[in-house]
Amino acid sequence: MRKDVRILLVGEPKVGKTSLIMSLVTEEFPDVVPYRAEEITIPADVTPERVPTHIVDYSEAEQTDEQLYQEISKANVICIVYSVNNKNSIEKVTSHWIPLINDRTDKDSRVPLILVGNKSDLVEHSSMETILPIMNKYTEIETCVECSAKNLKNISELFYYAQKAVLHPTGPLYCPDQKEMKPACLRALTRIFKVSDLDNDGILNDNELNFFQRTCFNTPLAAQALEDVKNVVKKNINDGVSDNGLTLNGFLFLHTLFIQRGRHETTWTVLRRFGYDDDLELHQDYLFPPLKIPPDCTTELNHNAYLFLQSVFDKHDKDRDCALSPEELRDLFDVFPYMPWGPDVNNTVCTNEQGWITYQGYLSQWTLTTYLDVQRCLEYLGYLGYSIIAEQESQAAAVTVTRDKKIDLQKKQTQRNVFRCNVFGASGSGKSGFLQAFLGRNIMRQRTISEEHKSYYAISTAYVYGQEKYLLLHEVFPDFDFLSDAELSCDVVCLIYDSSNPFSFEYCAKVFKQYFMDSKMPCMLVASKADLPEAKQQYAMTPLEFCRKHKMPPPQSYTCNTAAAPSRDIFVKLSTMAMYPHMTQADLQSSTFWLKASVGATVFVVLGFAMYRAMLRPR
Repeated sequence: MRKDVRILLVGEPKVGKTSLIMSLVTEEFPDVVPYRAEEITIPADVTPERVPTHIVDYSEAEQTDEQLYQEISKANVICIVYSVNNKNSIEKVTSHWIPLINDRTDKDSRVPLILVGNKSDLVEHSSMETILPIMNKYTEIETCVECSAKNLKNISELFYYAQKAVLHPTGPLYCPDQKEMKPACLRALTRIFKVSDLDNDGILNDNELNFFQRTCFNTPLAAQALEDVKNVVKKNINDGVSDNGLTLNGFLFLHTLFIQRGRHETTWTVLRRFGYDDDLELHQDYLFPPLKIPPDCTTELNHNAYLFLQSVFDKHDKDRDCALSPEELRDLFDVFPYMPWGPDVNNTVCTNEQGWITYQGYLSQWTLTTYLDVQRCLEYLGYLGYSIIAEQESQAAAVTVTRDKKIDLQKKQTQRNVFRCNVFGASGSGKSGFLQAFLGRNIMRQRTISEEHKSYYAISTAYVYGQEKYLLLHEVFPDFDFLSDAELSCDVVCLIYDSSNPFSFEYCAKVFKQYFMDSKMPCMLVASKADLPEAKQQYAMTPLEFCRKHKMPPPQSYTCNTAAAPSRDIFVKLSTMAMYPHMTQADLQSSTFWLKASVGATVFVVLGFAMYRAMLRPR
């Protein structure tokens, strides 16, 4: 909403423009009227809309045409004043003033006009019969007010309507010619309806209507008021009410009715509460609330955010199969201006056998977005109406900014729940297969992935000593000489080589020695394609000797050429190393240490799956 309103009064000489302003300010008719009143500023605390209002007078005797044009360009609303007892001043409205104003304003963003019939105390008849055809011809005219500066009739109302025309304009909402809402308004109200339809059944029941009413107007509707609203809709359209709830058509009809009856401030209140600006676009301040992220800190979703996202998933998982079909996913993102997830997401997170994103995969993708691009996450949560449905000040309330990683290392404990593992390896070493194996896909399933939908990220959960953590794998492009800070910044490094290729290990050794040998970054060496005959690596020392020399865990053999889903043990180890970077070499080489971590992971996966299935039964 605008931060101030500028009202300009124009019209023929002697119609009473200056008298109107002075009568408003002094609350009495002035004995002496100057040629022109000085600009008046009414403070925010005494205006109905709590917005500072500037009132500007125009005098043909004291101002040039150029000064008039400048004032027209600065005005937010223009009051064309005529005298109800002077036919010439009425004729000048259409023959002079409206054409002059339209010539000085942009056609696509015409300034709203108010027609003001002054000196109503001098006549017994109304001028509305003459004015109505003018209002019907010019859509930029918001309304007409007849008033009297002498007896103070409708003076406050005049300036209230002028302010309202700026703060709650009809133009962006409604097309008088077609007598219907404009497309942008329809889109915005349709999104608001879908966000407010908490169970996604296509109607707003009494509980949802009351929540909507409290959200927008800070007060619930009485039971009788709810019934009255539904009865009005029923009497006017056939499909406005269903199962005693308000349908989308009924919701849109109500707002059309508000606008047609001059109560468009009601519709604007709703639109602004749900984040829309004067152009019916979601405001940048709404989509991108401030969020300070210090260096070496990461961003994660908090518990309340996951609960909200779970509710969004549940309301769109119509068949209750714990996965989102393409149709269900489109329905979920219907409140977005574009489809945010492309086909690569299906190769970034866990899917079912049909390739549909599972509940776990859905939460994982949100976690990934929050970690890699928190501003994008805030935008997405804004489209879903997080701050409104979760009753938070903004989407920023959904995000936890972790503490500096250096503090974690000093205290030898972490509060983080998302850990990044950068995967390095020469071309053909099996990096992509390693990422897909983390998502439970063996080599046969991986062969169905097209190159254009390939993802360089994979994210899922891993259990470390009974704690569920997210592990984010990122495949680093094997350009040894151009590794960015982002490619080097992570919690654990995975160096992968093809155990069947004698020249594959050398790349891993070079990357480690150049970038990680002198750092405290935990590193793991993985010998991929362990199902193939092992080749002797053409390097000065064997991979095992290299690991011993640099105090790394021994090479971990791995293959995704399995009948079932590949083993997840290695990912538990990577998660553990990321979570406990201070572990000693003895810990890392201890089989008991890894056994505890793996057993803990197995137990909690089984328990977690059982609990989730139990939760699904009543859904």
